[in-house]
Amino acid sequence: MSQQTYDPLQPDGYNDTIKKPISEDGIAVVGIRYIIPARQGRAVRLKQGQIIAIHNPKGNQVCDFFAIINGSESEFLSMEHSRTALGRIYVKEGDILVTNLRRPLIEIIEDRSPGVHDILMACCDHARYQQLGATEYHDNCADNLRMSLMAINSQVKHIPSPFNIWMNIPVTKESGEISWDPPVSSAGDYIRLKVYEDCIVIMTACPQDMTSVNGVGVQPCELEFELEAL
Repeated sequence: MSQQTYDPLQPDGYNDTIKKPISEDGIAVVGIRYIIPARQGRAVRLKQGQIIAIHNPKGNQVCDFFAIINGSESEFLSMEHSRTALGRIYVKEGDILVTNLRRPLIEIIEDRSPGVHDILMACCDHARYQQLGATEYHDNCADNLRMSLMAINSQVKHIPSPFNIWMNIPVTKESGEISWDPPVSSAGDYIRLKVYEDCIVIMTACPQDMTSVNGVGVQPCELEFELEAL
């Protein structure tokens, strides 16, 4: 069997993410509550100092969150560099997440949830669902990232690891083993993030339904977000 060639620009499949951006250029109206449908992604352009609030209406939905510097897509929010900057594998209110060039990019200014998020796991992709047993194409966050950017005439040069908001990945101290547990967030929880540079933020309502990361006995559901005035 020939090995699949990796192309960060090319989705393995498609959904309505590519057809329904928040606007043609990715610019949002301040104060409008936008919906990210279940299993889809959306991209939005933010200005330096702007704040975005991401809402979890049902409580069980994970948000894969990415950010790339506007006009310099080779610089992006990096979880491996953020772990180094923080000196730990968990985040909390007040933390600043950095880019692959170690520059501050995202500050967690308010977290109205239990504060359980993940900065370890790669986003789900076509190969991940094949490994889990999917026999046909499955919506995934890597493709949602690609399509969200394509929908606003942008692109990504690399698929970075996301800030997995509300994703619950406990780590066993003694063995270092991890588990994929349901979120501990509740309906109506939200998180507010401030950006330190002009950037494009991409959020995807993770379509994972083959593990329990989006809850047990429930299906992936929508997320919401809104921008605050500068």
